[in-house]
Amino acid sequence: MPESAGHPLRKTYDNLGNEISPQLDEEVKNYLIDIDGTITDDVPNEEPWRMATCVPYQDALEILNKWYDMGHIITFFTSRTEEHREITETWLDKHGFKYHGLLLGKPRGGNYHWIDNHIVRATKFNGKFTDLIKKTKEIEVFKR
Repeated sequence: MPESAGHPLRKTYDNLGNEISPQLDEEVKNYLIDIDGTITDDVPNEEPWRMATCVPYQDALEILNKWYDMGHIITFFTSRTEEHREITETWLDKHGFKYHGLLLGKPRGGNYHWIDNHIVRATKFNGKFTDLIKKTKEIEVFKR
């Protein structure tokens, strides 16, 4: 179960006082983080018994919990299926990961395109969690 400490989302309301989608403060980052091959060894869904015994990457645990403690949103987004929810939540909790949400059923493969009317930043995991640095890279955008 996700950590229940202060949530960085604030409630927002329309002109009639109806609650609408929550809003993030500008300084809060919303991280979507893969599990297998990113915070632990790559465990395929076809080998679910390994999900309970794999060991987290220590740098991932430290950095993600630091980001959480800084007030950022941590949501795990994994190709594990709903069938693996309980074992995944138990594993995350056992190892002390702080998080706000768990999204299952991410399609396998790596050609992801997130299209949104808000700024989206993509960070490719290259084998070690560290503090993030800024770099300028070429991106694809819609033609005007």
